[in-house]
Amino acid sequence: MTAARFSPGGGHVNALRRALDVLMLETPRLDLWGEALAERLLDGARLLACGNGGSAAEAQHLTAELVGRFQAERIPLSALALCTDSSSVTAIANDYGAGEVFARQVRAHGRPGDVLVALSTSGASPNVLAAARAGREAGLITWGLTGPEPNPLAAACDDAVCIPARQTATVQEAHLVCVHLLCAAVDRRVLGCEGPATVTSPAEVRR
Repeated sequence: MTAARFSPGGGHVNALRRALDVLMLETPRLDLWGEALAERLLDGARLLACGNGGSAAEAQHLTAELVGRFQAERIPLSALALCTDSSSVTAIANDYGAGEVFARQVRAHGRPGDVLVALSTSGASPNVLAAARAGREAGLITWGLTGPEPNPLAAACDDAVCIPARQTATVQEAHLVCVHLLCAAVDRRVLGCEGPATVTSPAEVRR
């Protein structure tokens, strides 16, 4: 126990614990996001998500949980991660520049009433900022998951959860918790409309 307390790994865990303590205060916001998102998806809207690097992986994680399932059986929900179409990403970057890789897709796929979740640990990624601005111009609801505030992405979005951690890894780990909390809130709202939840057991799911 003493060795772990003073190890580099222990410092990492302590930083994450502090970030999660702050994130606890944001759980009501994420619950509201999930309820609003579920209502829009049930009404035929779509979720778009974007980010770079580890944030791109978390954007994909979010959309996979919605199109597939999180913890319970429910209808599939429309969600697209804008980092996954390599042909579109590379063509847009080649023809219009890297700053447009997400914004152009937002303009193509987004419709008024859709939701954009933009992830950036710095809150200053130019292509994610451009996507948020394009989303607001197109009438989408824009939510940001960022690192410490103030930052440009939080200011560009309709609402944001900002993680006050210095390390990128800590911010990304807290963002993954945000993704799961958002999905749980969506499930509660959707299943409240559909009827009783059927929670899958580990024996039924092989991931």
